[in-house]
Amino acid sequence: MVDLDVEDGLAVITIDRPHARNAISLDTMDALGKALDGAAGAAALAITGGGDKAFVSGGDLKELAALRTEAEAAEMAWRMRTICDRIAGFPGPVLAALNGHALGGGAEVAVAADIRIAADDIKIGFNQISLAIMPAWGGAERLGKLVGRSRALLLAGTGRILDAAAAERAGLIDQVVPRTEFDATWRETARLLARRPAGEIKRVIDGATTTEAVSAFARLWVSDEHWDAADRVMKKVKP
Repeated sequence: MVDLDVEDGLAVITIDRPHARNAISLDTMDALGKALDGAAGAAALAITGGGDKAFVSGGDLKELAALRTEAEAAEMAWRMRTICDRIAGFPGPVLAALNGHALGGGAEVAVAADIRIAADDIKIGFNQISLAIMPAWGGAERLGKLVGRSRALLLAGTGRILDAAAAERAGLIDQVVPRTEFDATWRETARLLARRPAGEIKRVIDGATTTEAVSAFARLWVSDEHWDAADRVMKKVKP
């Protein structure tokens, strides 16, 4: 249902529920939480879906339809929002590899990541309004930070679904890749992000103080990794 692979500092979480287009059920929430526990300590995290049809198609309506009270709905929303908050708060860079459509709650999972790379044939949209509800997992707030308040209201308020190119123009997706190159591209990007400095850079971007930023740089400067790399550059040795 949810697979975790950790190698060379990169943790990859795959939501793999082909019968439900990778929709999020209550059991999936539990499995995601355990996968995030297992990813602790990795330098970078990537999240993707199984197959090539859906990244995450939203909440699993067949199961979640059993929630009929406000208290049950609120508990579910808090539960998955907490998971998305954990994704957003992961210490290292987080990449969402959009292998397929990211709709409703799937778009919320996507924007919890720091970076989104998408195959060129996917669609993404905050279309919860088609069910007369709204984003509940932190996606509306994160969408606003990504694309601006007015555009976020336009997208989520109308439920407009964007193709990959339009989403890239809007700032919702960072890189669109031809389907034939998609898997190799996101995996190589994720491996690069797993290198130690990317985590330090994320912390600076997220609001580290000037003192913290300079201290982080100084620690890297005196590291063996830096001097090994510097020696290769000065000796003109190709990496």
